[in-house]
Amino acid sequence: MTITQTNNLSAPEMLPGEMAKTTGGLSEKRVVIFAARHFGLPVGKILFQPLTPDASARKYYRIATAEQPNKTLIVSLYPSPFNPQENSFLDVTKLFEQANLPVPKIIDVAGTEGIILQEDLGDVSLATWLSDAEARGDASGAEDMLRRSIELIARIQSATVLAYTMNSVASHLAFDEDKLSWELNYFFDHFFGSYRQQQFPDSEAEAIKQDLQSIAAELSARPRALTHRDYHAMNLMVDAEGSLRIIDHQDARMGPATYDLVPLLVERRLHPVDEDWVLEQQNLFLRLRETMGLPKIETDDFRYEFNLMTIQRQLKAMGTFSYQTAVVGRGIVYEKYIIPAAATVLRAMSKSGMKQYSALRAALENLGR
Repeated sequence: MTITQTNNLSAPEMLPGEMAKTTGGLSEKRVVIFAARHFGLPVGKILFQPLTPDASARKYYRIATAEQPNKTLIVSLYPSPFNPQENSFLDVTKLFEQANLPVPKIIDVAGTEGIILQEDLGDVSLATWLSDAEARGDASGAEDMLRRSIELIARIQSATVLAYTMNSVASHLAFDEDKLSWELNYFFDHFFGSYRQQQFPDSEAEAIKQDLQSIAAELSARPRALTHRDYHAMNLMVDAEGSLRIIDHQDARMGPATYDLVPLLVERRLHPVDEDWVLEQQNLFLRLRETMGLPKIETDDFRYEFNLMTIQRQLKAMGTFSYQTAVVGRGIVYEKYIIPAAATVLRAMSKSGMKQYSALRAALENLGR
């Protein structure tokens, strides 16, 4: 899920509540009725704007009042009512707040209406900020922002013990073999199936699936720390003060130490990133972990895990991009990332002495034939 947020909206840019009553769907009506109650105003005084989710079942809206259109908040609308005591977003938000991690503030919760009201962080994601920095030639600013984003990963991992102490939902979930295998099977079904409509002989399909299972088994055996689970530059926002803020953290769980670093550095790229640059960022991350007193990881071991995690994570991303392209019809957003991701997987396979996974390697190498 990614929220495209926009600050300082004037009244004409937002829809009045009374319009939602007559032309909007049930979701919009729920949002407007909730907002009217929250602000203590009639629905005609409520402004709202639908926002665009990424790949989420939840819907997002910006709300404000006609009297104060610039003071906006974000409504997260779930498809059905929920118990706030069992909601993973609220649970992980509480954990991250206790760990002094920068997440949006929760303003109000209406579980029976499936609504969480939260702080509006604006519309500038880290991805947008870095793109703008490149356009204006601000290399030092981009380097500093990237360092801060990598430091946040180490800070998340520093909250591992706290997650167990608080009995957070994140402490009960992990990237175990079943979870990792499910993601890799999703890749097989939707990349080779939905997207490429590719049929393999039974023996070849079984060999590819065995390679995928081996990747899952090896990664599941790695030491685990708290992970965000979807830590890329679209899930970090740059707020009005220039601070980084974490969003989409409800799926936090225990996983390999490299899990969050991989998507931040290599995911959603139009071309595989420079290898020397990746090594520099890995070294930075290891130094930051050390300064925070986290368990030491030998450099060679870390690099091997990073490459293995790159393979799994990029294959999982290819499955998502393929599903969104072939099934949902959002290829204009996602299809451009598929082939670069495959190239990144093949490059990672060539590192760290990885000579296994021959069936999977062959299937990916044959994409252009």
